Amino acid sequence: MASEDASPSLDILVREPEGFFVWNGPPFSNGQPIVKLERVPCTNVRFSEDGSRLMVMKSDSVISIYDCDNFKEIRSFQVPNVAAADLSPCGTYIQTFQKSSTPQEKNVILWKTETGEAVYQLFQKNMTKTTWPSIRFSSDEAVACRMATNEIQFFDTTDFPKGILYRLRVPGVAAFEVSKAPGSHVAVFVPESKGSPASVQIYACGKDLQSQPLARRSFFRCSTVQLNWNRGSTGLLAVAQSDVDKTNQSYYGESKLNYLTTDGTHEGLVPLRKEGPVHDVQWSYSGSEFAVVYGFMPASATIFNKKCRPILELGSGPYNTVRWNPKGKFLCLAGFGNLPGDMAFWDYVDGKQLGTTRAECSVTSEWSPDGRYFMTATTAPRLQIDNGIKIFHHNGSLFFKKMFDKLFQAEWKPVSPDKFGDISELIKSVGSLKVAETKSQGSGSASRKAAPSNPTATKPAAYRPPHAKQAAAIQAELLGESPTPEMSKNALRNKKKREKQKEKKAAEAAAAGI
Repeated sequence: MASEDASPSLDILVREPEGFFVWNGPPFSNGQPIVKLERVPCTNVRFSEDGSRLMVMKSDSVISIYDCDNFKEIRSFQVPNVAAADLSPCGTYIQTFQKSSTPQEKNVILWKTETGEAVYQLFQKNMTKTTWPSIRFSSDEAVACRMATNEIQFFDTTDFPKGILYRLRVPGVAAFEVSKAPGSHVAVFVPESKGSPASVQIYACGKDLQSQPLARRSFFRCSTVQLNWNRGSTGLLAVAQSDVDKTNQSYYGESKLNYLTTDGTHEGLVPLRKEGPVHDVQWSYSGSEFAVVYGFMPASATIFNKKCRPILELGSGPYNTVRWNPKGKFLCLAGFGNLPGDMAFWDYVDGKQLGTTRAECSVTSEWSPDGRYFMTATTAPRLQIDNGIKIFHHNGSLFFKKMFDKLFQAEWKPVSPDKFGDISELIKSVGSLKVAETKSQGSGSASRKAAPSNPTATKPAAYRPPHAKQAAAIQAELLGESPTPEMSKNALRNKKKREKQKEKKAAEAAAAGI
């Protein structure tokens, strides 16, 4: 376990229309982050999964690779008409997609970042979410494969010029996902066809072990699927989605959560206790538990172990997002998108809620690699106004806030959580810091009070149309009752005016009688 002194620093990448820059991460000295890398013009930027490399796409068809230890440029590629680029998990390779009109022109090129050499080329007609990146790697880059018609093609990750080593035949395959670490398995999805049900299948990546699937789950009413491997490559969560809900309960179709294990011990539905869609699901960093947000609003949230048994209920609320702390101790439930942005922070180990807060209009959200901070961002083009960054403590108290005229991207530099110390010790070290600048962080982070840990939900009043409110006010006035709390400010103001006019007329009449 890494000690705090030996822990790496946190870094934050921020991209605006003029380009991107890199801040140092919290805690900030003098209440403001320090710029570690000055603004670099770009059209897109992305970290490798392990955080060792940074890919920067520029407007003149140039792609630059930066070393994230010192943020120095180490390689540059000139790729004419490049439409997309992707970095391998460890930053060893970069693949580019160029617009092409003929199959003879190989428009997908795999480059080695260290030497700048093109090690493999192929033709791809178009680019979609399921077909890009074309060549996919496991997190440890031990396995590389791509989907072709009715098959999955495997490569030697140390020698791509060899070409295709072997093929896994899967008739009708429409999507696939390689396990993360270790890269030992691949999951494939075959949609419904001619009355046959759709299916998700798990195969071993070794050539001699691919005669039969290790696990298989079949289902009808499925048009797309989301495949989510755990760390350790022992379990797969598959969210099967259909465009139409046969029960007519949801306009957005229906979804079911399936759980499969590589040893074949479990192939079935996750037992959710509430009907409705599966909003979000995420594995813990250890790969031993997963959290699910599901059901019609207010949605429920439950944590399951790897035997698919519920072990902790997180209640219900306006949530559609779950983010598990990389150290495994905390998690955040949130309601983003078309929900108002409520967030609830939980201590999974102790099974208690730490605090609640709100981050309206958030587009992205993620925990810091050390697990102490939670960052949300409102970004364009999803939202064109109120763009900005908020950073919260693990209990939901606001730590930092900064607004931007336009913000395209804000994210932590990836770092392995194993490089940081125990989360409890890290939190104690933050709590012991005595810094005066914490009174005012960023441009509006003076409010550092933690939200109440157990807020009481107020029951909304029943809707009453305006004419009913007016009738109630008139009735109260006729009966000589005091105005009800439901009277509006305007109604109360008008009532006072009428009373003053009556008093004035009465005074005038009394004066005339004298």
